[in-house]
Amino acid sequence: MQQIVLPIKDSNVLKMVQDTLPDSFRAGRRNYTIFQVGKATLLRVSDVMTLKKSDIYNSDGSVKHTAFIHDKKTGKANTLYLKPVQQDLLQYHDWLVQENINSEWLFPSTSHHNRHITEQTVL
Repeated sequence: MQQIVLPIKDSNVLKMVQDTLPDSFRAGRRNYTIFQVGKATLLRVSDVMTLKKSDIYNSDGSVKHTAFIHDKKTGKANTLYLKPVQQDLLQYHDWLVQENINSEWLFPSTSHHNRHITEQTVL
């Protein structure tokens, strides 16, 4: 069964989600960052899930100014401007280091770090 995902249009609900996510789960910081990256880049969940650290971070751990990807669904090239989520991505990088999560994926599974999380995990 295919799940339909709709955008959050109510600003109160949006604020509630943003305020709740960071500390609500073991992987709350990860989930919050997924939410913020999706909101800032307008990417589909499937594209956010398959981002790699090397797409977003420089070798020294700093956030790139832009990232270049190809949309999974359309195959079109897409430039991501990361400045709006730079601080969130830096905090997320610190969280990954603190949790000793080492993976090529930006959003790895908490149980299998060699795999990215799936849309079902997020939805």
